[in-house]
Amino acid sequence: MLLKDFYTINSLKQASPQQHEAFVLVNENHEIFKGHFPGNPIMPGVCMMQIIKELTEGITKSDLVVQSLSNVKFMALINPFATPELRFDLDITEDGDLIKVKNTSCFNETVALKLSIVYKKISL
Repeated sequence: MLLKDFYTINSLKQASPQQHEAFVLVNENHEIFKGHFPGNPIMPGVCMMQIIKELTEGITKSDLVVQSLSNVKFMALINPFATPELRFDLDITEDGDLIKVKNTSCFNETVALKLSIVYKKISL
């Protein structure tokens, strides 16, 4: 986890070989929210993307680096005090050393982020 104690995975389910659903609880008291933004905390978009990467690494059991990104749509602000639980719907396909992910991230019934991303497997 890049940001220590930033979130906890409450559940991770595989609906089909490609479809995964993760429920994540964000730590509203994390340091990042003190600076983004004081008195009005908002989840940084890059942190959402990092959670998606870490979930994908766990599912595929691979270390990954971003190859390309498309169709990134931030659709709603996430206040960690109002809605600390997020749902990540991940459609993951593997093509050699590439991992393709289509993601929809939500809180309650509100879509917060949609994106398509391609990762490349790396060896450490």
